[in-house]
Amino acid sequence: MIWDPEHECMDREKLQALQLERLKETLHRVYRRVPYYRQLFDAHGVLPEDLRTLSDIQKFPFTTKAALRDNYPYGLFAVPLKEVVRLHASSGTTGKPIVVGYTRRDLETWSELVARIVTQAGVTDEDVVQITFGYGLFTGAFGLHYGLEKVGATIVPASVGNSEKQIMLMQDFGTTVLVGTPSYVLHLGETARSMGIDPASLKVRLGLFGAEAWSEEMRRELEKMWGMKATDNYGLSEVMGPGVCGECTVAPGLHIAEDHFLVEIIDPETGEALDYGQEGEVVITTLTKEAFPVIRYRTRDISLINPEPCPCGRTTARLRRIAGRTDDMLIISGVNVFPSQIESVLMEIEGISPHYQIVVDKKGYLDYLEVQVEMTEQAFTGSFRDLEAMEDKIRRRLQTVLSISPRVRLLEPHSIERSQGKAKRVIDKRPKKQ
Repeated sequence: MIWDPEHECMDREKLQALQLERLKETLHRVYRRVPYYRQLFDAHGVLPEDLRTLSDIQKFPFTTKAALRDNYPYGLFAVPLKEVVRLHASSGTTGKPIVVGYTRRDLETWSELVARIVTQAGVTDEDVVQITFGYGLFTGAFGLHYGLEKVGATIVPASVGNSEKQIMLMQDFGTTVLVGTPSYVLHLGETARSMGIDPASLKVRLGLFGAEAWSEEMRRELEKMWGMKATDNYGLSEVMGPGVCGECTVAPGLHIAEDHFLVEIIDPETGEALDYGQEGEVVITTLTKEAFPVIRYRTRDISLINPEPCPCGRTTARLRRIAGRTDDMLIISGVNVFPSQIESVLMEIEGISPHYQIVVDKKGYLDYLEVQVEMTEQAFTGSFRDLEAMEDKIRRRLQTVLSISPRVRLLEPHSIERSQGKAKRVIDKRPKKQ
């Protein structure tokens, strides 16, 4: 089923004409109504009138997370506060949170776009959907909630935590769809097993996952554990929340809501635009946001765009699943290492669990990388020889992929602290540069 055939299956020439019309309107609106953008455009010598084609967006400057924080709380709003009916905010773990606002029309658009992504993942009005994201300032729970309601699904707003009760609700309410982070849903599977319940025996048939990067190997682990189809969706608070794009059931890639977002891929070092199929940093411009429009927002997420029509019938371009973030990349003795690379290796090795941490430190002048990973109950024999052999196997596999040889430390089952939100995978103990 396609939720909005008019826009999801639009002829690309018509789609690009619509994008251009909406982009022009957005540039004029922020120039008139947001002092920050007026000053930024003036400083770079560009005016909204300079945009004549979609590619002209490259003439305009980027918006960064620092700019959003510097204008806390309402400095980037394009409407009076009386027209804002909802506020959300980022977690603010590194300072002031990023505050975003929504008009009534913004909320209606948001619900429509989430209805698109959950429909293309396979949700129907016959599903019972349990949301395990935390309700609050984070956009994930409320974003999925209202879009799923629009589709007609029955919502169980369980929020995060109280894992044994989550399992009880799945049993009693007949939950068929789970919404959450991959790491927390893995933890829920462990919780079920500790209660003597096989997760695959429950009615859950579909998972809608987001809020953290996860690998194909993690997808297979989730599907094996729960007997579900695990799907990915992508969004971020700064441009709306969930609903920017999501997977269909036919072909790889996340369909972008191109009638509402202009997505570019740039070289993260130079800022130059890259062609379709080239990997780089995702940059997003909102085309219909009223309260909080953003121009060329640098997400720091790494991906590429596939413009080919999908066999599912949708003509919108597809974003490859996020491979990692430029600010997650570790530089270990001059070598670039992404946590997703390490996860991909670990998930393919039998006998270890999907729970791991990456510890980075210095020994003298040299960087030091340690991968800590739990063994499964079955593989944890207690034999020193078996542990050594497993550590050596993991180390050799990682060296092949990373081109460096990390230390591997095997841990007992359930010894790494479980997260109820985004998993904390990296602990960097190196002294911060001044």
